[in-house]
Amino acid sequence: MLPAENELEELLLTRHSCRSFLAQGVPEKDLQTVFRIAQRTPSWCNTQPWQVELLSGAARDRLSTALLEAASAEERGSDLPPPAGYEGVYQERRRESGYQLYASLGIEREDFERRTAQARENLRFFGAPHVGIITTDRLMGIYGVLDCGGYIATLLLAAESIGLGAIPQAAIAMHSDAVRRVLNLSEDRIVVAAVSLGYEDWSHPVNSYRTSRASLSEALSHSRT
Repeated sequence: MLPAENELEELLLTRHSCRSFLAQGVPEKDLQTVFRIAQRTPSWCNTQPWQVELLSGAARDRLSTALLEAASAEERGSDLPPPAGYEGVYQERRRESGYQLYASLGIEREDFERRTAQARENLRFFGAPHVGIITTDRLMGIYGVLDCGGYIATLLLAAESIGLGAIPQAAIAMHSDAVRRVLNLSEDRIVVAAVSLGYEDWSHPVNSYRTSRASLSEALSHSRT
């Protein structure tokens, strides 16, 4: 990997999805710093449609319990439609990431019991002491969702900039009904995703692997005439 040419690239190169956190909570001033930085995210017509419900302690535990109960009851339902399918290069990238995850934990491809148990760690927020639930206003439609995506990306970099681990979690939004019940969200709010954050457990093997990125030529087309 080539060295970073600036501070932003350095953050992007070092940031990764943390899947095991220490139980130690983050000081309130540091949480405020992360979310203050993220608030500078640009948005469509400066609408800033995101809202964040940040949960810690007992509030975090209540949501985790509700999510695990929903999963056990096979209660699923998201405010946003999931991908229709993964084909071609999208399936290849998805599989590569999944295989790397399971390999880091010593989970064989055929061990569906352990794979299911690892998937449930999403609903425990991977042990993170804090989780932010990001929602958008239903009236903002797809552009509100896009703005929330930008907000999440900024939030992840903000966390990295002060030495915190973080992970974006679409899995939480797959149980939007449970999230809505626990947080008493109104119907005009769409559950987009969650971001769990805290101090990374560097001793856990799950935090040792890194996903790849497509080459620039695969993503960029530059026309001059």
